[in-house]
Amino acid sequence: MYNSMFFNDNNSLMLRFSPAITLTDDQFYDFCQINRDLRIEKTGRGDIVIMSPAGGETSRKNSELVAVLVNWAKKDKTGVVFDSSGGFILPDGATRAPDAAWVKRSRLTGLTRKEKEKFLPLCPDFVIELRSPSDSLGSLQNKIQEYMDNGAELGWLIDPGQRKIFVYRPDHDAECLENPAEISGEPVLPDFTLELTEIWGPGF
Repeated sequence: MYNSMFFNDNNSLMLRFSPAITLTDDQFYDFCQINRDLRIEKTGRGDIVIMSPAGGETSRKNSELVAVLVNWAKKDKTGVVFDSSGGFILPDGATRAPDAAWVKRSRLTGLTRKEKEKFLPLCPDFVIELRSPSDSLGSLQNKIQEYMDNGAELGWLIDPGQRKIFVYRPDHDAECLENPAEISGEPVLPDFTLELTEIWGPGF
């Protein structure tokens, strides 16, 4: 029997639409707007992934990441920061929403107003995924690799529970940093350094 609905290894709900139903990018955007209370992504094969909201600690740490990145971007002025609510349509057809992302302004200027109002039709230049206690490491590693395969220049998978950061760059194996005090975004993000004290600690 064909199973069209199941929970994956991140305890998120996977709905298999393909090959029975193929949603266009606009239809998927409308589907997400109708279900605004849900965190939804789409895989490259057209499956819909519905994720649970983040817990308090993960939400706080993600806010810290975005805040630090925004402060740097305001000084650097060469790109724009997006939080976890922003969707990106990747070249492979997937629509993903990284926990934090940065895109060069030069790539955004060519987009129409309509394209900017919906999920952006591009892969970010830099992405961060923050692992929560319920997330499968392997699933997030695959997700970061998907960004790299679709054109990202730098990706960080931050695992606060293990105090590890997996650094992804094009055409290189992922590098695992054990309990670093800080991490640099060079050369993709000039002069950007993330201090990990607030990420490793409990916070509140």
